[in-house]
Amino acid sequence: MTEAFIEEENKLIAQEYKELLRISYRTLTDDDKKMIRKAFDTAVDAHKEQRRKSGEAYIFHPIAVSKIVASEIGLDATSIAAALLHDVVEDTDYTLNDIEQLFGETVARIVDGLTKISIMDKDEDRPLSMQAENYRKMLLTLNDDVRVIIIKIADRLHNMQTMGSMRADKQVKIASETLYIYAPLAHRIGLYNIKGELEDLSLKYTEPEVFKDLKQKIAESKEDQDTYINNFANIIKEGLTKEGLHFSIKGRPKSIYSIRRKMVAQQVNFDEVYDKFAIRIIYKSDLANEKFIAWKIYSIVTDFFRANPTRMRDWISNPKSNGYECLHTTVMGPQNHWVEVQIRSERMHEIAEKGYAAHYKYKNNGEKQDDNLEHWLDKLQEALVSEETNAVDFVEQFKMNLYAKEIFIFTPKGEIKSLPKGATALDFSFSIHTDVGLRTRGVRVNGKLVPLSHILTSGDQVEIITSKQAKPTQQWLNYVTTGRAKTKIKSSLNEERKNISLEGKDILRRKLKTQRITLNEKSINELVRFCKLKTSNDLFYRVAIGSIDNQIIKDYAASRNNTFINFFKNKIRKSSSETEIQSEEITNKYDLIVFGKDEEKLDYKFANCCNPIPGDNVFGFLTINEGIKIHKNNCPNALQLQSNYAYRVMQAKWIDSSQQEFKTDLCLTGIDNMGLVNKVTQVISNNMNINIYSISFNSTGGVFEGKITVGVKNKRLLTAIIQRLNSIQGIDKIYRN
Repeated sequence: MTEAFIEEENKLIAQEYKELLRISYRTLTDDDKKMIRKAFDTAVDAHKEQRRKSGEAYIFHPIAVSKIVASEIGLDATSIAAALLHDVVEDTDYTLNDIEQLFGETVARIVDGLTKISIMDKDEDRPLSMQAENYRKMLLTLNDDVRVIIIKIADRLHNMQTMGSMRADKQVKIASETLYIYAPLAHRIGLYNIKGELEDLSLKYTEPEVFKDLKQKIAESKEDQDTYINNFANIIKEGLTKEGLHFSIKGRPKSIYSIRRKMVAQQVNFDEVYDKFAIRIIYKSDLANEKFIAWKIYSIVTDFFRANPTRMRDWISNPKSNGYECLHTTVMGPQNHWVEVQIRSERMHEIAEKGYAAHYKYKNNGEKQDDNLEHWLDKLQEALVSEETNAVDFVEQFKMNLYAKEIFIFTPKGEIKSLPKGATALDFSFSIHTDVGLRTRGVRVNGKLVPLSHILTSGDQVEIITSKQAKPTQQWLNYVTTGRAKTKIKSSLNEERKNISLEGKDILRRKLKTQRITLNEKSINELVRFCKLKTSNDLFYRVAIGSIDNQIIKDYAASRNNTFINFFKNKIRKSSSETEIQSEEITNKYDLIVFGKDEEKLDYKFANCCNPIPGDNVFGFLTINEGIKIHKNNCPNALQLQSNYAYRVMQAKWIDSSQQEFKTDLCLTGIDNMGLVNKVTQVISNNMNINIYSISFNSTGGVFEGKITVGVKNKRLLTAIIQRLNSIQGIDKIYRN
C-alpha cells in the first residue's frame, strides 16, 4: 500500500471518529469524550496491522459497532468505549488487565463478556448440545451487565451488513444463527429496528432470490404507498390540528422478512398481503397527559375511518414486558383498504426505537433500574441457572417465548400478570411460584372451574386451587406452553423417576439372583440392549413399574446360554438386510442428486418433514443414524439445522430425475361447485397422466378445503398441474403442503 493510500485511510478513520461523537444519542460530557478518545486511540493502536476480508482496515469495524451503539441503540459513553475495544483482547496483544488499568472495572467486565461470546461464535464445529450450552452462557451475561449482549447485537448487525466477501456456506451459517438467536434477543430487549434489519439481512443470505424479488416489489410499490399515506394524513390532519395537538404522521413499511413470513404462513402472494405498512401518529405531550391525548387521537381517527374491533391493542394501559407502549388499531382507510394505525407519544416512540437505553433518559432521579427489564432478567436468570434444564430444550423454549405475543391476566386480588399468548391455566400457576405450580389441583377462570389445559385470554381473572397431595404427571407437559413451566415439570418428573429407578434396581437385583445372574455393569448393559432401551435408568424404571416382568428376565437369562448361536444369526440377518437396502438405494436414487463441488454420488434418503422433489432447491444433511437426508432449502427445519449443525450441511443438486416418481401433497381452497372433485381428477389423471394416491375434500358453508397426494417426477410437472388446476372455476388457492 502506498503512503498516499494510508494517509487517505487515516483521514477517513478520523472522520468516522468525529461522526461517532456527533451522532451520539446521549449528551457527552468532557470526561465522556476523553474516555471515548482514549478508547479510540487504544483500538487504533491495537488493530493497526489488521485488515478485514474485504481489505479495509480492521478499525472501521469497531468504529461502526460503536456508531450503532451510540446512535441506533443510544447507550452511554462507557458502552461506546467498550464497543470500540470489543475485539482488542481477543485479537491483539492487549490483556484484560490492560483494559482494566486503562478504563476501569466496568469497561473491562463488558469487554470480557464480549470476548467470551466471540470465542464461542468462532467454534463452528461444536455439536448442538455444546452450542446450546454456549448460548446459555452467553445469555447469563445479561444479568451481569445487559450492555454486553446489546453491544454483541450491534456487533452482529455490522457483521451482517458487511458479509459480502465471505464464502456462501459461512454466510448461510451466520445468517441462520442470527435468525435463531440474535434477532429474537433484539426483539425481546425492544430493539425493533435492529431486529427487523437483522431479519432482512438474514433472509438476503438464506433465501437470496426471494429477498431480491420482494425488495424489488416493495420498491415498485413505494410510490403508491407514499401517496396512500399522504391521502390518509390529509383527511385527519384538520381534525387533529383543531384540537391543538402537535404531531407528525409517518408511514412505517413492514420488513421484507415479516412480509415473507406472512406470505408463507397465510399461503398468499405479495399482492395479497394487505398490511405491508403501518401509519404512525407521533404526538408531543407531557407525561401526565400522554394517555388522555392518545385516546383523543384514536377518537379523531375513528371519526373519519371505521375501526376493526378485533384488531385493537392497548399497549399504553398495559405496556409490554420490554417497556413498549403504543396504541394500535386497524381502520378501513381510503380505497377501502385495512391499514394499521399506531398512536404514540415522542417518549414512547423513543423507547420503541432505542429500547433499553431510552428508559433511563426518562427515569426519575430516585429510580435506579427499570422494573420491567429487571423483572425479566430475574426470570431469565432463574431459568438459566437451573441444573435440570437441558441446554438444547432451553434454547428452543427461550426462542419460542421471546417472540410470543403477550396477554394480561388478573389474580384474585386484582394484580396483573403478563404471559405469552396461548398460555394455559397451568402456565399461570407456575408464573405465580414454582411450588404453586407443582401443587396445582384445579383452576378457576372468572369464577368457573376449568381444565388445567384451558387457554387463557387477556382480562381473565384466575384463581389457583392447590393441594399438598397434588403432583405433576407426564400429561402436564401437554398442558403448558411456557419454557418456565415445562422446565419445572420436567425437573419434578425426573426427580420422581430417579427415586422409582432406585427401587427398580433393588427389585432387578433380586430377580436376577433367582436366575443365578449377578447384577453388575456387564449384565445391566446386556439387559439394556436385550430390552432395546437407551440407559440403565430406563431399565430400572421399567422394572419398578412392572413393564419388564419375570418372563422378560427369564428370556434374557435363556439368551445368555445361546450367545454364540445368536451372534451368527444376527450377523446373517444384518448382512441380508444391508444387501436389500443397498440394491434398492443404488437402483432408485444414485442418479438423482450429487453432492459438493466435485458432484459426488453418495447414498441418501429424502426427509419426511419437507418431501423434496426434483427442481426444489435442496441441501444434504448428515444425520447420526440414517446417513444423508435431503431437505428443501425452505424446509421448516432448515434454519435450525444450518445454524446449529453447519459442519454437517452438504451442498446438493439434482441431476437425472427421469425414472423416479415422488409423492407430494397439494392443498386447495375455494368455492364449492357441483362436480368440482370430478373436474380436478380429470385434469390430473386423464389430461396429464398423473397418479393420484389420495384425495379428500371437505365443504362447509359453500367453501371447500381439499388435499390431494399426487405422484410427480419433478417440480416442472408439479407447476404445470397447479396451473391447470387454477383454471378450474371455483378454485381460489392452491399451494404445496
